[in-house]
Amino acid sequence: MSSTIKIRVSAGAKTEKIEMMPDGVLKVRVNATPEKGKANERVIELLAGHFKLSKSRIAIISGHSYREKVVLIDLD
Repeated sequence: MSSTIKIRVSAGAKTEKIEMMPDGVLKVRVNATPEKGKANERVIELLAGHFKLSKSRIAIISGHSYREKVVLIDLD
């Protein structure tokens, strides 16, 4: 089973964390800068730790170069 979630990324943040926003979107704050996919890589690492899954089971499916992204999570 797979699930998609909407996230909002804040790159270059002082502290890394994941929090639920009132609109139901996960806000992911990462230290990495949005250069050469570094922030996206860190987002996947944080989400993998949060959901206790391997990084290979999480993929950004849209919004690679935007703050708002859709992430596919493979729960099987």
